[in-house]
This record gives sequence, C-alpha cells and structure tokens, in this order.
Amino acid sequence: MMQFRRRGWYKHKRIGKSKRRMVGWRKPKGRDNKMRENRKGKPPIVSIGYKKRKQGQRIVKIYNTKDLENAKKGDVVVLGRVGKKNKLEIAKRAGSMGIVFQNINIKKFLKTEGKNESK
Repeated sequence: MMQFRRRGWYKHKRIGKSKRRMVGWRKPKGRDNKMRENRKGKPPIVSIGYKKRKQGQRIVKIYNTKDLENAKKGDVVVLGRVGKKNKLEIAKRAGSMGIVFQNINIKKFLKTEGKNESK
C-alpha cells in the first residue's frame, strides 16, 4: 500500500519523526517545491491512479463481442477504444448478458443512440 506522507516529515521531530498524527498528507504548495513539480527522485503526490484494486478482481478489456465471453462475474470489465458501431454491438450484447462496464453506462448509451438513430 502506498503511503503518502507530508513533505519533510522525516526531518523534523515536531511534524513526524515520532508523531504519527502529524505525518498525514499535506499538499506541497511552495513556489520552488520539488515535490510539487513532480521531480524525479522525490516522493509521489496524491493523484488519480493510485487507487488500490480490490482483492481477487481482474481487469478484462473488451474490444469486440468475442471478448465478452471471457468476462466472468466479479471481474472489472472495461470497454476498450472502439468505434461507435462496434460499441453499439458490444453494449447490446452486454446488456442481454448482464455485464456491467466500469467506464460506460450501457442503458444511458443505448438510450442516447436510440434517439440519434430516430433523427
């Protein structure tokens, strides 16, 4: 597990070396702060992408309708980069199979595409 610590916590007794409550994350805000600038060799800053995946889950990327057969219950299903025509086919098939995607709302997508087709 990634631990995000306040900048300079290891230097000062009053903000971290012996006081765990003070070690907590504070965003670096200084003008010349190397950590804020994401310099090489400096500790990471809290940002999107550090979320821990739940135990036992595997990510399944879907690029076509054949890939839907690989998805099992409990998997994290992600729709890959596909065109609108292929995405429509995948969404219809996944809706009938009961597969839930993490990065697309199937019902909403099919509803908007149904409106677009009628126009």
